[in-house]
Amino acid sequence: MIETIVDIVLIEDNPADIELTVRALKKFQIANQIKILKDGEEAINYFFPENTDANSQKHLQPRLVLLDLKLPKVNGLEILKRLKSDPRTKMLPVVVLTSSREESDVIKSYQLGVNSYLVKPVDFDEFLESVRNLGLYWLLLNEQPEY
Repeated sequence: MIETIVDIVLIEDNPADIELTVRALKKFQIANQIKILKDGEEAINYFFPENTDANSQKHLQPRLVLLDLKLPKVNGLEILKRLKSDPRTKMLPVVVLTSSREESDVIKSYQLGVNSYLVKPVDFDEFLESVRNLGLYWLLLNEQPEY
């Protein structure tokens, strides 16, 4: 089975935030392929599939991970910890995109290796502009190594 290369993995459980983020990315033609994962368990299973035998195809890594912190089943900080501690995923750019302004969340995210931490703007136009800017930077301007 051939997998499609994913530009962005969006790990978010709020349907409204999913819709806004995807709309902004598509509106500004920033990402062609967006994979949406709606809880932490789904994210862990996506990045670390159980079927990793020698005959299975290497899992293709995205160019950017947008991660909410408040997720069902496995929280965003645990996902971040797992991504940044595994040699297969530690170089993936991970941007926390969350409504949490808690200083402890910001500090813990950076301690775990997050590449950027953004608080979701409440205003619709500001939200669109924030997503546009982060997409432009991480997908077009930022130089990334080959995985």
